[in-house]
Order: sequence, then C-alpha cells, then structure tokens
Amino acid sequence: MTGSPDIREGEVTVGFDPAQTPDASVHFIGKVQSPWSPGDCPKNLRQAREDGRGAVLVLKPAFAPALAGLEVGQAIIVAYWMHAARRDMVVQAPRHLDEPRGSFAIRSPNRPNPVSLGTVTITAIDLDAGRVEIDAIDCFDGTPLVDIKPWLPTIDTPA
Repeated sequence: MTGSPDIREGEVTVGFDPAQTPDASVHFIGKVQSPWSPGDCPKNLRQAREDGRGAVLVLKPAFAPALAGLEVGQAIIVAYWMHAARRDMVVQAPRHLDEPRGSFAIRSPNRPNPVSLGTVTITAIDLDAGRVEIDAIDCFDGTPLVDIKPWLPTIDTPA
C-alpha cells in the first residue's frame, strides 16, 4: 500500500495493522522513566548519551527478584516496546538517507513489532525497589519494558 498522506515518498505499508493479528503475547515487566517525550526524544542512544541525562528502569514488584546478580557498572541489554510507533511500515524514507530502505535495514522504531534494544550501563540499582538507573535511553517516558539481559562480550561481540 502506498500513497497515504502520512507517509513519505517511497515508503510502503503492509496494508494492515500487525497489532490486530497477534501470534503471541508479551508481558511487560515494567516501564522506563526517561526525560523524553514526543518532540524532544533523541534519535538513538549515542545522542541520548551526549545529552547526559540518564533514565530508570522500574520493574513491577513481582519481577524485582530477577535483578539479583546485576551490578553497578555492568552493561545490560534492555528490550523496550516503542508503543507510539507505527507498525504497518515495511519500507521507510528516513530524512538522513538518500533513498528508502526496508524497515529491517534501519533502526527506526516504526516496524511490525516495535521492539527496541539498547546496550546501556547500570549506574545505580535498588534490588528491593526493582529500580535500575542507567546511563541513557532513547525512548519516551513511560515506555513499556520487555526484558533485561546481561551484555556479555564473549557472546554479544560479533566475530
């Protein structure tokens, strides 16, 4: 599907909302507290780090025990659900690129499943409260949190 007034030249949608045909469910484990809102959110983690404001991962109480073993200074991979993103776009025309690209070839939050991943550093942790302070994040305040995994150089560094 092309030609919709809310897409740029060269962009393509699938013609349906993937959110209306779920294959599985995701249980959000908490939310991200960030300084960002629509209109002022950085485009990526590099820009968020340059700004210097951190963020907080706030887990639902039932998931707080899952933080055991994490430490300040440790790198973690955070998966978060970009709930405000479009889910029907498969080809996009980012302003910073010369031509449209497939959604899987860019880091845009607009994608069939708007899961974003960020590798961040823990700056403080409160295991009892289920709170993890991190160095930066590139999502709106209140963004649902999907998962947290330790970043391990022996596993996560490409060959």
